[in-house]
Amino acid sequence: MKLLKITAGWLEPLIKLIKGESPKQQLMIIGRGLIVPLLGIAVFLAIWQGTAPRIVTSLGAFPGPVQVWEQSVNLVTEHNEEREKAEAFYERQRVRNEKKLAKNPDAVVKIRSYTGKPTFLDQIVTSLVTVMTGFLLASAIAIPVGILIGLSPTLYGAINPLIQLFKPVSPLAWLPLVTMVVSAVYVSSDPMFSKSFITSMLTVLLCCLWPTMINTAVGVAGISKDLLNVSKVLSLGWWTHIFKIVLPSAIPMMFTGLRLSLGIAWMVLIAAEMLAQNPGLGKFVWDEFQNGSSNSLGRIMVAVLVIGFIGFVLDRLMLSLQKGASWDKSAVLR
Repeated sequence: MKLLKITAGWLEPLIKLIKGESPKQQLMIIGRGLIVPLLGIAVFLAIWQGTAPRIVTSLGAFPGPVQVWEQSVNLVTEHNEEREKAEAFYERQRVRNEKKLAKNPDAVVKIRSYTGKPTFLDQIVTSLVTVMTGFLLASAIAIPVGILIGLSPTLYGAINPLIQLFKPVSPLAWLPLVTMVVSAVYVSSDPMFSKSFITSMLTVLLCCLWPTMINTAVGVAGISKDLLNVSKVLSLGWWTHIFKIVLPSAIPMMFTGLRLSLGIAWMVLIAAEMLAQNPGLGKFVWDEFQNGSSNSLGRIMVAVLVIGFIGFVLDRLMLSLQKGASWDKSAVLR
């Protein structure tokens, strides 16, 4: 096994080590793939624990790893307690409705929704649903447009100024405009989606379009002339040319854009939720900051670590998709 295959993980080398296959080489792979990252995390935690007590804020000392872990446990406990309250709320309604129907089978019964405060875990789910919706819609727009402008220099010349104009715009600038447009256009007595969800999702969409569009266009425009000549010789139809020649060749650049877009989408969403007070992790952070309790710093730090971890997981998932979709299985992807 080559050392470049470290990225495949440490489990396979561990199995080979147990079997006695090249012990020295397997130990090197395990060390680089597992021990070195764990060592880096341990050093970071030690520096954090040693530095945190020396930073005194208006709310007390900055929380260290121990305090942050305690707050994470508290947040999970609060979530479980809230779920128990919700179950008890629905159970009371069920019992009441059963008694009402027993007295009068024609009675009209209602089930009211539980309106308790969203927990930290609820906010995580809300943010994930919002960011993935915005990212997928943005990708559905950016990839076809990127292919078209990559194939046509004329079309690229027409659209590129617009890309360069809107690409640097901050989500903080888009958010007020999106909020007003959604409030004016999205009017319904029984909306399928809340306005806060639409606002956050559209803000994410507008900000994460551009990396995918640009990288897709660059990947399409950089297709080997030999491949283009093969397509001409075989007289491939337009759709066949796209799916057999263009997309396989542009996949590396396309996924680079998708990974950048997803990272931007996640950052933009948190900022949008904080500024607009829309449900999600961003609102959780802002509410804890405004709360100003002795536990607020620890809870904010939990949110920061969760935001970073989710961003990491999303990038790894996109990398896995890229490995599966790429035709060049020997390419080193990180």
